[in-house]
Amino acid sequence: MEGPTPVSALLHAATMVTAGVFLILRCSILYQYSDTSSLMLILIGGLTVIFAGLTALMQYDVKKIIAYSTCSQLGYMFFTCGLNNYILAFSHLVNHAFFKALLFLSAGSVIHAMSDEQDLRRLNNLKHILPFTYICFLIGTLAIMGFPFLTGFYSKDLILEFSYSRYILDGLFIYSIGLFGAILTAIYSVRLLYLLFVGRSEPMHKSNSYISYIKFTETNVVEAPIHMLIAMSILAICSIFVGYFFSEIFAG
Repeated sequence: MEGPTPVSALLHAATMVTAGVFLILRCSILYQYSDTSSLMLILIGGLTVIFAGLTALMQYDVKKIIAYSTCSQLGYMFFTCGLNNYILAFSHLVNHAFFKALLFLSAGSVIHAMSDEQDLRRLNNLKHILPFTYICFLIGTLAIMGFPFLTGFYSKDLILEFSYSRYILDGLFIYSIGLFGAILTAIYSVRLLYLLFVGRSEPMHKSNSYISYIKFTETNVVEAPIHMLIAMSILAICSIFVGYFFSEIFAG
């Protein structure tokens, strides 16, 4: 479902796309009584992690990469529910909301500054033009990768640790999938950050390979309005500290 970027941030962080996970959490007592349903959650969640991660690697639309990233992270939550650790799944759901909203709003800041352009092949080398957005995007990227001591680390690493500690075939299988999914997350997240803010554009074809230089100049590109920068700042702070302060509440 496509929509304005602030709406996408809300949907992917806290409302529509997370409703399925929340429903399973609320109905956990039903899943506890059925090994078959738990196994289905493990399989569907694991396959979602891999499928969405591989799909994100192939995308050039800024928002689609972040959207498929959401799908992949939901897979982590689902297979954690399948392993019957519902509190840990809820912890990742809460933590994920902050850095995913930050990534979407940062992408929205770029798209707004570049006159609604969101094709990676036409966007490049923006870190000097949009420095604040670059810092926020970097924080969100490191958080979703599970970089140590950022918010994503405290739930994502614990999910992998918990799945590995389950000395059953399901646990080892899903740990391998989760680890591979984490590697995919790092690859497509760094790819997005690099192509957007550091690297040169990837030519679509010769006629418009340098369209970004023709269409945009540094005088036309400005940071987002102050109220959006305030929202991004709050989310950036939460993406750094929320995991540390609340990890003991969820998984202590």
